[in-house]
Amino acid sequence: MSDIRDFITGRMFLDSDDERIRQKIERLLVQEKGYSKKDIEVDTEFEIVVGKEIHKSKVDLVVSAGEKRFMIIKCARGSLVSREREVISCARILDFYQIPFAVVTNGEDAEVLDTISGEVIGNGLDTIPSKANALEAIKQIEFKKLLEEKTEKEKRIFLAFDTIKCPSKCD
Repeated sequence: MSDIRDFITGRMFLDSDDERIRQKIERLLVQEKGYSKKDIEVDTEFEIVVGKEIHKSKVDLVVSAGEKRFMIIKCARGSLVSREREVISCARILDFYQIPFAVVTNGEDAEVLDTISGEVIGNGLDTIPSKANALEAIKQIEFKKLLEEKTEKEKRIFLAFDTIKCPSKCD
């Protein structure tokens, strides 16, 4: 197997269909949407604590605007609709507030979701918010913390999806 150099970080990742999709979206964000490389976190690792168990997971891309995490992006081949719930759960639990927007993309198409409502608010790569749109939007967004009882539910939902893609401990 070969490796591919990450456009944002310069790190090497295993070359795969999903990684190629992520590289395409990273370039889109920087070259067409106006984000700087510093605005984008790649392969962000985080812990999920449920009861006494600690689970580790990763999110493909986390995009910030105005010092706030604004959007997360899940990059994977195949159906977008099958990944909606996973990416919404992740956006709800990744930070101490709900990250307002979640995106699923297969590199050719995308769905932009409102994290609070869970509704699809945009279809197509062109609907992924630009940095200018993001900076304008954050002036009007109330960054809300999820209620504790709902946080536990979202953690479990996310972990169910995470386990499906990686049934045993994988890195």
